[in-house]
Amino acid sequence: MKGRPASFGVVCLLLFALTAIPLEAQTADSFPSGAAQGRTSINGSRPAANIPFINLDIRQPQSNQEVAFSIQLLLLLTILSIAPSLLILTTSFLRISIVLDFIKRALSLQQVPPTQVLNGIALFLSLFIMWPTFTQIYDSSFKPLADGQIGIEEAYTQAEGPIRMFMYRQMSADTSNIALFMSMAKLDKPQTLADVPTRVLIPAFILHELTVAFKIGILLYIPFIIVDMVVASILMSMGMIMLPPVQISMPFKLILFILVDGWGLLTQQLFNSFL
Repeated sequence: MKGRPASFGVVCLLLFALTAIPLEAQTADSFPSGAAQGRTSINGSRPAANIPFINLDIRQPQSNQEVAFSIQLLLLLTILSIAPSLLILTTSFLRISIVLDFIKRALSLQQVPPTQVLNGIALFLSLFIMWPTFTQIYDSSFKPLADGQIGIEEAYTQAEGPIRMFMYRQMSADTSNIALFMSMAKLDKPQTLADVPTRVLIPAFILHELTVAFKIGILLYIPFIIVDMVVASILMSMGMIMLPPVQISMPFKLILFILVDGWGLLTQQLFNSFL
């Protein structure tokens, strides 16, 4: 028993030696005698790669045009940073997202559909509704600016027009919010849309969209509240006071929502509300 480990070690040593012989021969064939040694060196005389050099030095402006360009660039970066908020608050996204959240709460759903899914639905519905406005902005503002036909200021003016018209069209039946913000800004009563500044039109539009969305939410809640009341009355008459009515009424509300084609009806009514 004591000699077995020693003999095992000898056998392993012989196997290692036999394996190393072919490897050494293969190495000799791959790298014949007289070949250059493998090494890495950097040649300082070789020209540098063709990579552009970026200079971020800050210097004093040489002319008034450079000052104006720097201010325009700063304003452009500011607008890009608040672009998501502008898209949310000046388009149909605000009303649609609030209504979808109302329908989720009215159905007593906690996790389904997730908030990201609702935001995605609101985003693509907003793109569908706002597509004519975005197309008009592209044709009158972005494309001429890219072709060099107009400047940045004129492009901003051309892009502002379709958005202002969309916001004003939603408030054409009720201009009370515009009058409210005009009075708070201590401005005269406007006679036309051109008399309403954008800084007044945007908050008036936001307030109007919140009001409309809450009105739609109340109308959505009414049939589902009736279902909750009926289920709660039945449970109380049966003596099941400890059983939460929401757990029993939720399947019935889902059945009602599916039978009336809730998603299609809701989408169609939301689309018609912007016409």
